[in-house]
Amino acid sequence: MRILRLLAALSLVPALAVQADPAGYSTLSTVAPHHGKDLQGAMWYPVSGPGREMLVAETAVFYGVTVTENTPMADGEHPLVLLSHGLGGDFLSLAWLAAGLAERGAIVITVTHLKSTWGDFDSEAWLHHWTRVQDLTLVFDQALADPGIGLHVDPDRIMAAGFSYGGWTALSMGGLRGNLAGFEAHCREHRATTTACLDIAGEEIDLTALSEDAWDASYADERITHAAAIDPGLTWGLESTHASDLVGHLTLVGLGEDDDRLFATDFDASGFAELVPDASTLRLAPAFHFSAMRLCKSGAEAILEEGRDEPVCTDPEGTDRAALHSAIVDELASDLKL
Repeated sequence: MRILRLLAALSLVPALAVQADPAGYSTLSTVAPHHGKDLQGAMWYPVSGPGREMLVAETAVFYGVTVTENTPMADGEHPLVLLSHGLGGDFLSLAWLAAGLAERGAIVITVTHLKSTWGDFDSEAWLHHWTRVQDLTLVFDQALADPGIGLHVDPDRIMAAGFSYGGWTALSMGGLRGNLAGFEAHCREHRATTTACLDIAGEEIDLTALSEDAWDASYADERITHAAAIDPGLTWGLESTHASDLVGHLTLVGLGEDDDRLFATDFDASGFAELVPDASTLRLAPAFHFSAMRLCKSGAEAILEEGRDEPVCTDPEGTDRAALHSAIVDELASDLKL
């Protein structure tokens, strides 16, 4: 098993002679017919030179990242990454990853998936996982149709990437098909240990009432050449036939080990890793599922406890979240030859 200790990860960060300019950044808003509402997001991109810097994704809990606005995109062709957030997140949740890849030379597009984000959560619609791929397809099509973006996209390096539920979105867009019967059977057996199943039971959702045709259908986009999933959800109950059409360039990142591994997103325990033996697989420890969230400020844990929120800033002892983020950026950048 390939486990990368975070102290070792620090030594893997490239020693650059010149610090890269902060990523370019611009917000986006587009009508999403499949939702009947506007989709919000952002594009992060490599710049041709320095520009006016600004801070985005800064909150009382999380540190933000520095970007530049109204800065021209760097010349040439660049990889394009379509990045999907986890359940309850938004288009800024993975700002560290979007900015990190853009600084290395990729164009990154992030969106807020409707019905599965904080403040806009539908207790049943969030399980319609295919709408998330529709979100990414919509902004993907629009990006390619925009000469200011499309002419800069390298068609041989187009990645779908995501974290947690967004990891499933990326895998789905990359060719993985679901198995509703298998997932429902898993939830019947592991209702108390799989957080997603616990949520589904708590919301009194009948998985058998969902459309098996829609759940199990292929949502592969043939333009996707690479897929990367960080602690992906919904990988339980799958068989080899469901993974047979996955893209060849596949990266899996697992967070934590032993008791620090979240059972719901443990692709080793689910058997998914065995279905994709040729995937480039990186397992990081010490870490926990939420270590992929943004860097936390001092006092963040107390703020979250007061709001009775999930322990997204509580990492196992010895975790270096910044080093973990750097290792993940390096892994995806290497796959994209950045």
